[in-house]
Amino acid sequence: MNGTAMSLAGKRVVVIGGASGIGFAVAALAREQGAELVIASSNAANVAAAAGRLGGATGGTVDLRDEASVSGFFRNLGAFDHLSITAGDWGGTAFRATRDLDLAAAREGFEVRFWGALAAVKHASRQIAPDGSMTLTSGMLTHRPTKAIPLATAIGGAVESLVRGLAVDLAPLRINAVCPGLILTDHVKQMPQDRQRAYVAGLPLPRGASPAEAATAYVYLMLNSYVTGQILPVDGGGWLV
Repeated sequence: MNGTAMSLAGKRVVVIGGASGIGFAVAALAREQGAELVIASSNAANVAAAAGRLGGATGGTVDLRDEASVSGFFRNLGAFDHLSITAGDWGGTAFRATRDLDLAAAREGFEVRFWGALAAVKHASRQIAPDGSMTLTSGMLTHRPTKAIPLATAIGGAVESLVRGLAVDLAPLRINAVCPGLILTDHVKQMPQDRQRAYVAGLPLPRGASPAEAATAYVYLMLNSYVTGQILPVDGGGWLV
């Protein structure tokens, strides 16, 4: 495959974390592009509900904390073309000042975002098309650290470094990441308005993005067959300030 005039028609796309938030938006956009869609999450009821909303999508459960679950998911899945991983379990652990960190809990913070993503890449690499792609997720806090959240910055940084290493190791399979800023998912909308405003204050585009805006970045990375090892920010210009 070469060039940029590409389509997801006839391609099988897997979205882990596709039952809600950014992942659901990625799944919906891939579906619009003609993809055969598989969504996965750790909650079977949420997967079934999301698959029903998407119409024609299939779903499965996978626990990124459990390598056996990840291995079984991909073994049963069979061949596919693109993987996006938006699943994350920040909890409260990532948002603690250094002096308040429980280090055992801090290690847990890496389980889904880093180790879970790596487990998915490991096992997906045995099933995915040679000219396919995998897209991971970091976050704006990786590049705009603030007080009291060093762990969130570290987790995102670890994911981005992993992407660069994987892109070389697994080439010609393409590995990239999207770096979202404040994305107005249902979860984020529950945050106090003043906290939301504080996150985007001073940005060239001082607002949160819709999940659909974030989703276009993931689909772009599926479609462009000459992009690998890259971190694509969707952050209102956050890397500039």
